[in-house]
Amino acid sequence: MNAHGAAGRHRCSSATTWRWAACVVLVAVGATGCRLPYIPGITSPPPAAVARLVDGNGRTVGNATFLQERKGVRILLDVSGLSPGVKAVHIHAVGRCEPPSFDSAGPHFDPTKAEHGTANPRGPHAGDLPNLTVEPSGRGHLETTATRVTLEKGPNSLFNEDGTALVVHANADDYRTDPAGNSGARTACGVIVRAG
Repeated sequence: MNAHGAAGRHRCSSATTWRWAACVVLVAVGATGCRLPYIPGITSPPPAAVARLVDGNGRTVGNATFLQERKGVRILLDVSGLSPGVKAVHIHAVGRCEPPSFDSAGPHFDPTKAEHGTANPRGPHAGDLPNLTVEPSGRGHLETTATRVTLEKGPNSLFNEDGTALVVHANADDYRTDPAGNSGARTACGVIVRAG
């Protein structure tokens, strides 16, 4: 092998190749006008938020993470110590969680003044989310993307002047009945705050 071949192979190390591939991705995505993907060390992480959920006794029963994506906010919720069954989950319009009733969280987050429910022709609220299934062990996990909210600036921002909260209810959401889908009492609540 000649010196040029050895030098070329040395320049094409895995680190160099990785950087080159990342640059190609950034140029291609930038040209389409899309949000740049998060690549550690290359691009900034997306706006993020968290919520620590407590029950009516003030005991921590869950944690949620919110990540801004191009089509909305990705929500990952994990709970433990809740009663088993299907539970409604909603984003509420006030960032206050005063136990035991959590009425302080206000109504559902609804900047467009719609009615409740994805099955309601006049709905849904921006804060309407899918139901969460809590297993007999008391644990539950929900992953969803809320397409009607944002962590960035704007009328649908979860960081408006009143703040917002994530609430788990005692019963399932029927996705139709205004104002809360017959979802029952508020059993857990967490104020949504910026991560870090």
